[in-house]
Amino acid sequence: MATYQQTTDSFAKLCDAQGSTWDAINPEYAARMALQNRFRTGLDIARYTADIMRKDMADYDADTASYTQSLGCWHGFIGQQKLIAIKKHLGTTNKRYLYLSGWMIAALRSEFGPLPDQSMHEKTSVPGLIEELYTFLRQADAREMGGLFRALDDAREAGDEVKAKDLQNQIDNFQTHVVPIIADIDAGFGNAEATYLLAKKMIEAGACAIQIENQVSDEKQCGHQDGKVTVPHEDFLAKIRAVRYAFLELGVENGVIVARTDSLGAGLTKQIAVTHEPGDLGDQYNSFLDCDEVDAASIGNGEVLISRDGKLLRPKRLPSNLFQFRKGSGEDRVVLDCITSLQNGADLLWIETEKPHVGQIAAMVNRIRETVPNAKLVYNNSPSFNWTLNFRQQVFDAWSEEGKDVSAYDRDKLMSEEYDSSELAVVADEKIRTFQADASREAGIFHHLITLPTYHTAALSTDNLAKEYFGDQGMLGYVAGVQRKEIRQGIACVKHQNMAGSDMGDDHKEYFAGEAALKAAGKDNTMNQFG
Repeated sequence: MATYQQTTDSFAKLCDAQGSTWDAINPEYAARMALQNRFRTGLDIARYTADIMRKDMADYDADTASYTQSLGCWHGFIGQQKLIAIKKHLGTTNKRYLYLSGWMIAALRSEFGPLPDQSMHEKTSVPGLIEELYTFLRQADAREMGGLFRALDDAREAGDEVKAKDLQNQIDNFQTHVVPIIADIDAGFGNAEATYLLAKKMIEAGACAIQIENQVSDEKQCGHQDGKVTVPHEDFLAKIRAVRYAFLELGVENGVIVARTDSLGAGLTKQIAVTHEPGDLGDQYNSFLDCDEVDAASIGNGEVLISRDGKLLRPKRLPSNLFQFRKGSGEDRVVLDCITSLQNGADLLWIETEKPHVGQIAAMVNRIRETVPNAKLVYNNSPSFNWTLNFRQQVFDAWSEEGKDVSAYDRDKLMSEEYDSSELAVVADEKIRTFQADASREAGIFHHLITLPTYHTAALSTDNLAKEYFGDQGMLGYVAGVQRKEIRQGIACVKHQNMAGSDMGDDHKEYFAGEAALKAAGKDNTMNQFG
């Protein structure tokens, strides 16, 4: 990428070539605006972030400690603040992404109002949120670089060449807030053609990674709810191919496909798979059906039958016209789903589980890796899990197996506050703290995400504010609980006019109107109270 000086020189040559009609155009101002807007289109972003993900995947293959993380978003401002916080606290956005949650779009972004996670929301809201997220991330770039440019002007005016050189170096080595987004396309919102069309819109908005699940599109359920229905592998593979074609058509050759299986918790299928010969993919899918052997003479009207190993079998069909899988077959189906997806164009896996258990995940991944050695996962560190109870029970069970005395604990009541300072709770919390590192090392998890974090943090912080503000604390409820903490923690949003772009607007006014510019950042601006 061109340096600040190179970009300025390039615009200077362009202005000179235009003659006197461009005399009022300042090449340095043009360079600043260009550098503040590094990405021209969503496709620029998709290509850039796809390369980041591919490098990160290779890094993980070389060292499982190099796993990646993200948090779910439902608004551009939320995603922007996450990246600003990451840069502030950690100094780098390396291996930190954003996750676009279909659940949160359904619950918070649909024109129908709050909806369950069943693909009933407008499909256009998915690429709309991707575009919004990247608009806010690009604005974060412009805001931070604008501050560097203003500081550079101050250093020059003060004659501080050392400071000016340091600031120019910071500009040349600026790290963008733009990071990969793993975007949830649910089950594709229809057939493979519908999946292709929506995937194109998502990629054009900037998505470099698309996550798709093997549920029936019009029966889609949240991964942590009951009633999930899967499709035969060939149906799912057609949608994986549709997403790949969308990436290729748009020139994002490094695009990443995350194939999600819900088979662990899905006991139903809408279709019996087509099979041509024993042992083919359709036959393997059908082998998990819960069937009863029948006599040809007892066949009733409208029954569905299959033949296997010379026997006539009746798959168990529910009043909903769905077919039932054998109980206990979930893990075997997961393994087959994952191997099949990786062998047919998927890059990463997502296994939806009912609890966060390293051993359970590792057992499935180890089986998958017998066939596909570099298989790796995106894993949902879901708020649908009761993490405290799950890990306390895991420690309780491990201690019981070791013969350790657990008589002081009631396994069914381990969520109780009375155990919070107990040895068991301390050990469980440490396992929660190291879960991501442990699971990445032992269970092949490349990317950890929390799907709905800001849904819950918004509810929690609003509850606390409402309790104090509308209670006897009045205005102190806001000042002590919000603003004072913002100031002392250095939260950029305490200067909300600056965050919304007021200072950038002043810069542009000066660029466009020179001394005639009417600026907002004068001495009477109350934001000056915050330093």
